[in-house]
Parts: sequence; structure tokens; C-alpha cells
Amino acid sequence: MCGIIGVTGDTAALETIFDGLRRLEYRGYDSAGVALVDGGAIWRERAADGTHSVEDLAVAVAAAPRSATGIGHTRWATHGAPSVQNAHPHVDCTGRVALVHNGIIENHAELAAPLLARGHVLSSETDTEVLAHLLEEELARGAGLAEAMRSTLGQLRGAFSVVALTSEDPTLIVAARRAVPLLAALGEARGFVASDVSALLGRADRYFALDDDQVVEVRPGSLRVTTLAGDEVDPTVVGVDPSWDVVAAQKGGFDDFMSKEIHEQPRAIADTLLDRRANDGSIVLDELHLSPDELRAVDKVVVVACGSSFHAGMVAKYAIERWARLPTEVEIASELRYREPVLHERTLVVGVSQSGETLDTLEALREARRSGARTLVVSNVVHSTMAREADGIVYTRAGPEVSVASTKCHVAQIVALEVLALALAQWRGTMGPSALASTLDELHRLPAAVGEALGRAKEVEDVVDVLVGARDYFFLGRNLGYPVALEGALKLKEISYLRAEGYPAGELKHGPLALVEPGTVVVAVLDPLRDKMRSNVAEAAARGATVVVLTTDDDTDPPGDHVLRVPAVRDPVLAPVVEVVPLQLLAYGLARRLGNDVDRPRNLAKTVTVE
Repeated sequence: MCGIIGVTGDTAALETIFDGLRRLEYRGYDSAGVALVDGGAIWRERAADGTHSVEDLAVAVAAAPRSATGIGHTRWATHGAPSVQNAHPHVDCTGRVALVHNGIIENHAELAAPLLARGHVLSSETDTEVLAHLLEEELARGAGLAEAMRSTLGQLRGAFSVVALTSEDPTLIVAARRAVPLLAALGEARGFVASDVSALLGRADRYFALDDDQVVEVRPGSLRVTTLAGDEVDPTVVGVDPSWDVVAAQKGGFDDFMSKEIHEQPRAIADTLLDRRANDGSIVLDELHLSPDELRAVDKVVVVACGSSFHAGMVAKYAIERWARLPTEVEIASELRYREPVLHERTLVVGVSQSGETLDTLEALREARRSGARTLVVSNVVHSTMAREADGIVYTRAGPEVSVASTKCHVAQIVALEVLALALAQWRGTMGPSALASTLDELHRLPAAVGEALGRAKEVEDVVDVLVGARDYFFLGRNLGYPVALEGALKLKEISYLRAEGYPAGELKHGPLALVEPGTVVVAVLDPLRDKMRSNVAEAAARGATVVVLTTDDDTDPPGDHVLRVPAVRDPVLAPVVEVVPLQLLAYGLARRLGNDVDRPRNLAKTVTVE
């Protein structure tokens, strides 16, 4: 999940690295560090101060030498506590090699033992540092840095990307990846590597994606890619969405990225729907790459995802089953691959991931392909690993999402999945043209409905005023209200650090009710089973809970102590896109009142590339 940037041929390398690190902080911010080639030596500085590590590092490098080549890193801790000792870059015993790493080296302990026996000194608790010493030994045998990297990769198990440099070849950066994203790029006699395109926007003009077990040698203005066997290959050229510019990655007058991205949701939905309808009214999915005949042969859909993407997948289950009449399962991606799922050539496995790099989801898709299933990805990132490997792709068009807690990408995922559900219904003949057209019209009304919900932020703020000080929350919903409740609870946990659990409301009396007492807050999503939910609200209120209900404008007599209203949506399958908005605002408001950094919640990172 860590952020990586490397640059060569740039007389302002340090400034470029810091600009990239600031854009990559959403990937991890437990610690940060930089290494520069300074003549015949490596200069290094690191900092570890929680969510402000990059800022502290910027102060610490005031005396840094001028250099044209360097690497930087912002860390999400896995092995070893967040500390300067464990911060990247790591160096070898000679101080001639420095490297940064994202992911996990699964066999680091068995690699470390013989290194220690041969006299190497390991100064950190990380799984990363062994790589520097393995490179050191290969270089001592006379290998160049790229050859040393290829030899080292052959000894590793795990999922990772790694970038290294050496003082002995001051214009060279060598990088490699296995299952964890890494880009190389060129621009104006400079060379770059980065874990995310956002780090390089405005600096590079040609981007290249690395495949697994490829090694790239980057020099000013040029690069060379080889396999582990040393064979040269042509790198995959990556196009960058023109909407992903530097301005889009800035706050634009908002206090933080999260509030900006919450308010960008109407545009994200509209852009995701753009050009999905042909002149004859049929649905068009240009990136799908699966024929209608192939999709008509599908007899089961399995959605795999994590976090907010999983909740979007739960909404998709209702849409696909209702409209396309296809049995649909929704699986936590990290669980699918460790059991024996029944997947075959008539199964469509849909992976949902904002980044297209979520390791658990990527591996679940690979498992599906090994079983003969068709695979399709819903992602926000063009040319991500999942997009390149899947049989088909449906892109959300939310633009860059920087805040760790997903908002606009979440609603865009729901919309993209619902368009997919309608396409399946169209190809399977389970919806007639009139019903299809009517539902598409309702989808196109969602941006206005979400905009109206955002315009009621003051009502949410008033509820926040009352709830400040409460520590325990239950979010309840039935049917399509259940994934909305789960997402509301997740948002509150992520950024406020308050205890929040989401439950199907009917399960309240099967255990959770024992925890409801005066001081507990119950947030109830009333629709679409409003009458049933009233009974569950009464159960909570009778035990002294403070009840907040989320309902629509046409509800004339809602129960509860506090009411949050959203515009009514004609088709209940579309309602979660609107209903999640006040729950996002509720979590945001409480987190801000508690003084939390909403963009960089503790212990979390944006792109999860570890299992």
C-alpha cells in the first residue's frame, strides 16, 4: 500500500520526489523517507510521525545535497512498527545501495538467516531490508544493478514492487514488480517510476505499465524492460485519462479532499453514465470485450470485492437478480480464494476495485480464471492490473479519489454495476425496451437527486451537534437498506474511530440488542421495507437508544429522535446511491468535531496491495 516515487535526470529531483510523496500520502503515511545519489555516496533521510511524516521529512531534508537521481517512499506499516528505524529507504552494509518497497516478502525470515550468518547487519524489523543485502551480494559478485535485481527476484515469495539505486551508477534506477502496481514514465530527458500515476501528473508524458516479474532500467529519457531471464521486452504503453490532471488532484477550495470528493459525486455519477445509451435506446459498454452471446451463456454471477466496493457489490446483487434474473453471490475477496468455490465456464466473476490493484480482489479474479470462469472488472483506473488481466472492464469515471475513505468512487461503482445489470437484462431478454428505457432515465436523474441530498448538509450538521460524545453506533437496514447501513457504519469507523456496526435490522433481536442501552445511537435506514423497520426502531428505542432515521421526503410520519431525509427515488434498486450521502456527511461531521484528519485516517491506506 506504500507510495513510491523515483526520478533520474532531474536537477530538482528532491522537489519532484516531495511533490510526488505529497500526492501519494493516501497510500500510507506511517513514515516517510528519501535517498539521493550524492557523488559516490547515498544520502538518506527518514521521518516517522504518524500522519505528518512527509511534512516532518520536508523539514529534515533542508540540508540535502543537490542531486538529479533519487527515490522516495511513504509507508503503510506491515512488518515493524512505524519508526525511523523501519522507515524506507533501506540501505545495504556498504551504504552503496538504497531501495524502497511496497508489498510483502513472505519468505523474508528464511532469507535473513543466511545473510546474518554471512555477517550482514540488519538494522530494522522490516521484511524489506533483506532485499538491500541480497542486492549487495550480487553487486559484489560483479553483477550490474539490473542483473542483481533479476537474481534477487528469483529468490523471493510474495507480492511486491521494489525500486533501487546505487551510488556506482548515479543515473540509473532499477525497479520490478510482482502483483503490486508500478509504473515507469519518461518526460523531457527525465525518467520516473511510481506506484501511482498521480505522483507523475504534469511531469511525465509517456507512461508504461510493468507486468509481473519484469525489471525496468530507467535512465534520463530512456528505459529498458527485461524478463527474469534477461530477455528484453516491449513495455505496455499506458494511456492516462485526461481528466486526471494536477488540478483534479488538489482540494479546489475545500477544507480537505473528502469534502471535495463528497461534493463531486453528482459529476462522478453523470460521467459514469456518459455514452452508455445508443441512439436506439440500447445499452453500450464499449470496454466490455465480452460478446452478448458469451454473457447470455452465463448462469451465475459472483461479485468479489473488499470494503466499500463490497457494499457496492451487495447492491449489484439486488440489481442483477431483479433485472437480469441471474443468481448472484457477493464474496469478500480475501475469503474466496481460500475455500473451494464452485466456478466454471458459465460463471461471470465481477471484481470491484477503485484502484484496480487491490491484491485480494486481484488474486480472487486469478483464481476464477484458473477455474475457467469469465472475469470482468469494475474499476476507476485505466490500465490497472485488473483491467489488463480481466476478460472485460466497465470503468467508473469518478476522477482521482485521494481521501482514503471512498465516497464518489463508491457511488460510481454502484451506478456502473447497475448499468452492467441492465445490460445483462437487455442481452438475456428479461427486461423489455420500455422498462429498460425507464430505468435508464431514472439512473440519469440520480446526479440531481444526489445534489439535492448534498444541499441538505445543514440538517446533518444539526444531528452531529446532538450526537457528539456518543461512542457506540448501530446502523440498521433491510433489503437494499442493509448495504447502505453497512457503508454508513464503515465510513464512521474509518474516519471518526467510533465503534460502529452495521446489521440487517431483523438480526437486532438475535444478539446485538443486548448491547443497546441509553447512550447508544441507532441509525436506521427505513426504506425499502419501511413498516418492518418501524418495529426494529421501536425495539431500539424501548432500550433507551437515541434513534436517527434515514427516510425519504414522502414519509409523512417517521419514527425516531432525529430524521434525515433524502429525495425519493422511483426504483428502490437505485436508492442506495442517494441514501448513502447523509451517512457520509454524518461520519464526516463527527470526525471533524473530534479533530481527526479525515483524509488520512490512522492505520489505513487507499490502495490495499497486501493480503
